[in-house]
Amino acid sequence: MKTNTQPIQPDYCYHIYNRGINGETLFKQERNYAFFLKQYAKFIEPIAKTYAYVLMNNHFHLLVKIKSEVQIRQAFPTKGKTTIEHLIGQQFAKLFSSYAQAINRQEKRTGGLFEECFRRKPVLTENYAAQAVYYIHHNPQKHQFVSDFRDYPYSSFRTFIQEGQTRIPREEVFDWFGGKKTFLAYHGMIQEFDEVWLQQHWIEL
Repeated sequence: MKTNTQPIQPDYCYHIYNRGINGETLFKQERNYAFFLKQYAKFIEPIAKTYAYVLMNNHFHLLVKIKSEVQIRQAFPTKGKTTIEHLIGQQFAKLFSSYAQAINRQEKRTGGLFEECFRRKPVLTENYAAQAVYYIHHNPQKHQFVSDFRDYPYSSFRTFIQEGQTRIPREEVFDWFGGKKTFLAYHGMIQEFDEVWLQQHWIEL
């Protein structure tokens, strides 16, 4: 049985991750990355704000803060009899289902695309959240997709180094690191994560 699949609760921050079923490639064409983010904005933004993300070819990582129950129910006023946990879960299910259906049409395939029961781990401290941001951004280099994760185009890292409007609450994330300069300095270093810490907090992705 999978671990880390407890119902997602409002007002909590989570590291969320999932992969393609049997290692299936999730993003078959370059345009699929943009489509996934479009569907993500449609289904997840009403229930959560996003601190960081990375989309890899066969898996993804997200760091999100679920909104309050009041905020979520205001966004879905007709769902009054639905438990808040079920309502949150439905939005993630709709994201994965809509994306999988589009890929199935594109690729003329059938069946599931994502592993069932996506994983989620509560992020309970700012220090943990800061390390989660770096871990997510560093993932393409960890898996040797690029020699420098800062060059990878399908993560939120570039959002933090560019100016202009963004849905990501950059200043809140910068505060976890002690400011933008510290954020950039931290990301400029190759962090040697302790193996015990990795076993406690992360998975094989």
